[in-house]
Formats: sequence, C-alpha cells, structure tokens
Amino acid sequence: MTFEGTSLITTLSFGLIMAFLLGLIASRLKLPPIVGYIAAGITIGPHSPGYEADIGIARQFSEIGIVLLMFGIGLHFSIKDLMEVRKIAVTGAFAQIAISIAIGLGLAEIWGWRPESGIVFGLACSVASTVVMMRAMEDNHLLQTTIGKIAVGWLVVQDLVMVLALVLLPSLSLQEGADQIHLEMIIGGGIAMAKMAIFIIVMLVFGDKALPALLHQVVTTRSRELFTLAVLGLAVGVAFAAWIIFGVSLALGAFIAGMMLKESSLSKDIAERALPLQDAFAVLFFVSVGMLFNPSILWEDPLAVLICVLTIMVGKSIASFAVVSAFKYPLRTGLYVTAGLGQIGEFSFIIATLALSLGILNAHANDVLLAGALISISLNPLTFIGSRFIIETVGKCPKFAQFFALPEDDDELAHLLPEEMNKPIKSLVILVGAGQIGGYILNNLNQKKHDLIIIETNRERVEGLREAGFHVIAGDAGEKETLLEAMIDKASALIIAIPEAFEVGRIVEAARQSKPEIKILIQDRYNFGAVDIEEMHVDLKVTGSEEIAKRMITYLDEELSTRKSTGKK
Repeated sequence: MTFEGTSLITTLSFGLIMAFLLGLIASRLKLPPIVGYIAAGITIGPHSPGYEADIGIARQFSEIGIVLLMFGIGLHFSIKDLMEVRKIAVTGAFAQIAISIAIGLGLAEIWGWRPESGIVFGLACSVASTVVMMRAMEDNHLLQTTIGKIAVGWLVVQDLVMVLALVLLPSLSLQEGADQIHLEMIIGGGIAMAKMAIFIIVMLVFGDKALPALLHQVVTTRSRELFTLAVLGLAVGVAFAAWIIFGVSLALGAFIAGMMLKESSLSKDIAERALPLQDAFAVLFFVSVGMLFNPSILWEDPLAVLICVLTIMVGKSIASFAVVSAFKYPLRTGLYVTAGLGQIGEFSFIIATLALSLGILNAHANDVLLAGALISISLNPLTFIGSRFIIETVGKCPKFAQFFALPEDDDELAHLLPEEMNKPIKSLVILVGAGQIGGYILNNLNQKKHDLIIIETNRERVEGLREAGFHVIAGDAGEKETLLEAMIDKASALIIAIPEAFEVGRIVEAARQSKPEIKILIQDRYNFGAVDIEEMHVDLKVTGSEEIAKRMITYLDEELSTRKSTGKK
C-alpha cells in the first residue's frame, strides 16, 4: 500500500503511531520500548506486507534525532570532562576497535571473504550506538557519574575514528596495487585529520564566544519562539556546516556545538528547548533501523547471525572490561561501561551502507551485520539488569564486596564518617534534588533541629555541595540502595524537590517500600492532581503557583497596610 505524493507525512504518521503502539505493548510485556520501536520499523518496512514507508525519509528523520541527541550530550559534557577520562577513553576505544577488526579478519578467513571485508565488518562491530548508549545511561541514572563520563568519552573517540574510516573506505575498494591503496589511505587519512583539527580549532576560537553571544542577543527579544528556533538552528546548522565545510560527521559537529554552549548561563534553557524534539526523532531512528531489517536472515543463516552477536556483545566487551580493569577502576564501573558499549548502531549502519555501495561488503554480509545490530540493541537493557544482579549478589560477599565498591568521590556519603553514622540523630531529613527549590530548602533548614542528607544526580552540584560541607550522595533516589545509604530507616521526612513527575513517582514508591511511615513532601510544579497524590501516598503537596500567589497577596496586603498607617499614597 502506498500514498502517492504524501511520503513525508505518511512516513512520519505511520512511524510515530506504530512506534507508540508497539512501544506501549513492549512496555506492558516488561520489555524495553526500543524493542517496540524497532518492531514498528519492521512492520512498515519493505519486508512486511501492507503499507511501505519511505525509508529515505525515515533515515533523514533519524539523522535529525542523532544531531539533537549529540547536541544535548554536548550541553552536559565539557572538554574538561573529556580530558578527565582521555587516557581510558582513547586506550579503550582503540583496543576495542583492534579486537573487533582482528575478529572480523578471522571470520573473513573462515567465511571466504576478502580481508578488506573483514576489516569493514570488524569496524562496524566495534562502534556502539550513541542513541542506545545514552538512552540506557539516562534510564539507569549513570550519565552524570564517572561511568557516564567514561562511556561518553569512549564513544567520542570511536566516532572520531569512524569519521576517518569513512574517508579511507573508498581506497579499500581499489583493485590495483597495494602501493596505490597505501598512498591513498595516507593522503585520505591526513586530509580527514586536518579537516577535523581545523573544525575543532575554529569552534574553540570562535564558537566558544560567538554561539552564546548570539543566543543572548535572541533573549533580549523576549520571544520564546525565536529562542527555540535559534537553539534548533544552531544545533542543526553547526552540524551541517561541519559536514559540508570540514567533512566532519553531523553527530560530531552537533556534539561540539553543544560543548561550546555548556558554560553559557542559558545552557538549561537550551536543553529544555532541544530535548522534546530530540526524543521524538530518536524514536524515528529506531524505526528507520527496523525498516532495514530482512527477517529471513534469521532462519537462512542463524549461525552467522549468532557469531555476529557474540562478536558485538562478548568479543569487544571483553576488551572494554579488560581496559577498565587495567586502569584500576572498580568492577562495578567495568560492568556498566561494558554494558553500555555492548551494542552497535548509527555509524555501523553508515559504514556498512557505504561498504555495500563500494562492493566491499555483499548483501548477505550487510544483512548479517544488521541482524546482529538489532539483536544487540534489543538485548542491551538486559546487560544492565545482569550487571546490577552481579553487583547485588556477588558484590554482597565480603570477599568480593571491596571490588564492587565505587570510589569515594563517586557515590559514597561525603564527610559522614562511620563513627558519625552511629551518633544520636536529631531529626534526619533526606532532600532529593538541590536545584533552585532544593537549594533554598538546604540553605534555610534549621540545622539545630534537623540533620540533612542530600541526594543529587548532577556531578558538578554534588562536588560543590560537598565542598560546602553538606552530606551528599551522588545517585538515583528511585533506587532502594541509594535510599538505604541515605539512612532512610532513621529518617523522619523525605523532601522531593525535583520537577519530573515520573521520577517523583519512582522515588515515592521506593521510599514507601523502604519505610512506609516516613513523611513525604513534594513540589507540584506540574499539578499532578489529587488522584496521583492518593496513589503515591504523599503527605504534603506544595503547589508552586498557589504559593507564589499567596506570597504576592501577602506582600500586597502588608505594603498597603504600611502605606495606610504612615499616610503614604
């Protein structure tokens, strides 16, 4: 079934509707929504009966999602963060690529492929999906931790290598002498590296000042629409300019643009404008991936698919885990970093598509690689579940517990010594979130009456609060382990000062399971409603709009009374 002349709107409509329906079904079945999104792509793809979406348009939608995603990552990952993990990120990325290429060459020898086909196969298996990894890190609340920094830095290095690989691929398709191939590889690699270096230098010299200055000028117009348009224009425009002028990937261009805006005072407002569209287009990325999949490969050559999956999820994972362990990070860090990188995605599809057009890979090899990608993406959430299971079971054994502990500056209760934990507690209050509202609470809470423990996910905020002498845990308050570490069993009250409705619900549920009688106070920035309050068993809901209105009325009454008593008009 086709709709002539309406490919854009029909592809968008069917893609989003099917993704929603199958994503909802996947969630009800306790599966990751990503599985439903990929299934939606298969449903509207060329290998399924019924409506066939325009795969070219779907790919372009997914490109926008990748650009916005990388832009958002850049807003939360500075050059300082990258430099902190540069040694492990560079070492790990290159080690993983080397192991994957070695496996690819071995499989090429077994399957009778040309060596260059094995190299491309290994390259495609080595680079993880940014969309999948970032979504998994966010879902597991690891993005702002050391684990997230390592994983993101690792991906950035891999992306840089893949940009160079895309330039070198055409030389692998030459059929003439090795000298010509070698010369073209050197020239092509040199040009690619020079272009990337120039782009980064230009952005560091000019972008660091020009981009924030431009947005500040837009703010003076007091137009929300113009500001949103400026944010999206910068994200897409810089990425496009990087691709056209410097030959840098769209994803890398958007990432660096986000980094340039991180230190701006408008960074939070920028993120709020970009994130909603990012989520929608990221879903379309998974739909477009599903459209490429030919399910017949699963029964025509299941052994090849299984080997590909093992290469992706086991072969390169061993390399990443070994590198993290070699740098003496805790096993918990190694498990989560390995889980995040144990799949392949965007660059893998780009490399495979180019190699297919150049004749380096045949259609069968491309289908095997795509099947491996889809299976690894679908199974990726299970690797996090498995990692958490290992930490919670094996990690509890005294002989192994020390190996699973996080570094002191990453997740432990700061400044609270063991002897302090046993001292008499006045009235322990746990504060979740130290933003604008939470910051006001911690600065005005009567310290003579209450002991305060803060749970926060923002790494910069955690470090600042610890330097100020507060007891802070860097973690997810929706996890029972975090609440237990915050001594919820001794706490009298839990204040949740974050605006995200879904996160509030998770935290309330975990708190009630850990200590049913604890008093829970929440802010109601989004007006959850009475039904939600009853379901969550909240003791006090403070509605922002009502409190603001009350304060205004109180001030007005006081001011008028003062003027009347003094005779002023």
